[in-house]
Amino acid sequence: MPSQASLRQRLRQIDQQNYKAYKDLRGSYEFDGFTLWLDRIQGDPFAAPSQCRVRIRQAIAGFPKDLYRNHSRAIALRDYLTRQFDRAAQSIRQHRGSGSSGLIAIAQPKQTILERTSAFIDDEWLEIRFVVGLPAFGRRVAGLQAAELLCDDLPQLVDRLPYQALDARVVQRHVEAAEDADWLRQQLSDRKLVAFVADGAVLPRQSGVDDRPLPDGIPFQSPNSLRVEFTCPNRGVITGMGIPAGVTLIVGGGYHGKSTLLRAIEVGVYTHIPDDGREFVLTHPAAVKVRAEDGRSVAGVNLSPFINHLPLGRSTTQFSTQNASGSTSQAAAMIEAIEAGTKLLLVDEDTAATNFMIRDRRMQALIAKDREPITPFIDKVRQLYTDHGVSTILVMGGSGDYFDVADTIIAMQDFQPQEVTAQAQAIAQQYVTDRAPEGGTQFGTLTPRFLTVQTDSDDDRPPKRKVRDLDTIVLGHDEIDLSAVEQIAETGQLRAIAAMLIYLQQHYLDGAHPLTEVLDYAMADLAAGGFDDIIGFPQGDFASFRRFELAAAINRWRSLCTHEQTGESRSNRQ
Repeated sequence: MPSQASLRQRLRQIDQQNYKAYKDLRGSYEFDGFTLWLDRIQGDPFAAPSQCRVRIRQAIAGFPKDLYRNHSRAIALRDYLTRQFDRAAQSIRQHRGSGSSGLIAIAQPKQTILERTSAFIDDEWLEIRFVVGLPAFGRRVAGLQAAELLCDDLPQLVDRLPYQALDARVVQRHVEAAEDADWLRQQLSDRKLVAFVADGAVLPRQSGVDDRPLPDGIPFQSPNSLRVEFTCPNRGVITGMGIPAGVTLIVGGGYHGKSTLLRAIEVGVYTHIPDDGREFVLTHPAAVKVRAEDGRSVAGVNLSPFINHLPLGRSTTQFSTQNASGSTSQAAAMIEAIEAGTKLLLVDEDTAATNFMIRDRRMQALIAKDREPITPFIDKVRQLYTDHGVSTILVMGGSGDYFDVADTIIAMQDFQPQEVTAQAQAIAQQYVTDRAPEGGTQFGTLTPRFLTVQTDSDDDRPPKRKVRDLDTIVLGHDEIDLSAVEQIAETGQLRAIAAMLIYLQQHYLDGAHPLTEVLDYAMADLAAGGFDDIIGFPQGDFASFRRFELAAAINRWRSLCTHEQTGESRSNRQ
């Protein structure tokens, strides 16, 4: 294996040559204390940076086994090491020429602790994956600057990774907090809870684009009637508000914290870093936030539990459209979430379609049921729980009709919760609405979907993929808009979902498997071989995702269609 000295020599030799001369450097190099891999070399200084890895033997890295003895701890330690590399890289980074010259960067974590492909650790190795912008002046190799970057700066950075270079107390706290949070989340179902918000949690964020805690945010305190207690493996006793399974309303005046509480519950499916304020806001792992989404595509969804007898006799048992309305999109999102296996729906009236949520007595009197295709959610929310075991947490500030169907009602005042279930039920009895239930006696039929991706191209090569921010996946000519999928936490998840979509198109989205099986296969293949097997390359900027966000991306892929639609399209072309 070539050495650090030979890499330095080769870089000096190609100085001022055409930029493509860097391609010959691909391979591995032995440094003092670690091995460097140059896995993929950029072809241009303005192209995506080169992908690299370093491996450090555990004999040098020196991490105690206790820090990664189980899955939860290992993920947290890998997360911490990614953050440590990111901090160190930013401290030594300097621009060296054109394009991304001089860049050393790793996947940048936010407030969540996720399983990422940026760091791995076991009894033998510590591996870190990152990118480097190989220096250039114009389109000429800047070999001397590249030698400084790879042979001088990088070793200094790697020296900050071994256990002895870290603050052991901070590492231990990071790992133990994650283990406690994961453990607590696993206890919710046994306690018949769907969410837990710890006493002392700080829920407000600094802004809509800054997810760090608000410095003067008011600490959360549970009402006594909902306070529960857990004894965590590391921190011991913790108390907070437990939200029971069933139908829960979060009510209160505007600007008093209703949506802030729901947002914290929404991201409680993920574990957060210490001092985030929400590190002990934990939610059932199968919770899905749903909302109205005008203009989205829908492929073969059985909407009949919510929508029936459309004008002109159009069926809703296998409904497809490229331009769904607000109510139709919200109905589809709920059915799709149930199909994917959700056990908890999260809904905020601010982002919901009003005509999907409620039809009051006066409107029922004016527009008879036989002229209204939509069965409002108020008439299905209890059936959803009794028939399918799917709970709902709903922010509702504008309709007291939901008092009749709620099990638990929490009022927010000045960002503090009060349980007002008995008071709300007394009001419901005093002011009877007289609205007629429109949902029948059962939720309705859930129909398996057999889906495929239809393209007009004869090119068998997989489409090129890229992502934009947290809301768009581009696959070839298709754009998948995920701006309304609110539980994507990091861009790395979007990159990973994009890669998985191509994998599924090649293997399972062929119209022969129901979507539930496609999701099962995807998550099983990922668990068995990791992303390296999925894409065939050691890429370091992926983050783990849930089956629900994968399903959301599939369902918004405009080239998606049912197996029957594919046959119809082929017949039409013939």
